[in-house]
Amino acid sequence: MVAEDDRKFLEQFQALQQQLQAILIQKENLKLQTLEIDKAIEELGTNKGTKAYKIVGPVMVQKDVKKLKAELKERKDNFDLRAKTFEKTEERITKRLKDMEPRLKKMMNQ
Repeated sequence: MVAEDDRKFLEQFQALQQQLQAILIQKENLKLQTLEIDKAIEELGTNKGTKAYKIVGPVMVQKDVKKLKAELKERKDNFDLRAKTFEKTEERITKRLKDMEPRLKKMMNQ
């Protein structure tokens, strides 16, 4: 039978693993969105005109290319900041999981 402390420890370990998995998924989604933004900025750079279209909900709206680029760069900066936050959280959780491993191994050997 597993002691109450050990059961709580295992639950905490599993919760941290799930948090880490969620962080990794969100981080990957941000990477994909950042790549899409980079591609859009690149496409706007090759645009010869001064106007382009932006999809807003179900409608396409014509906007100035410079404004669109500025919006995309701001959005990319926000994504980069969020990615750094996710990286720090990932490091913190990974460290806690590694710190918990010796006790987990000891529990498994009992």
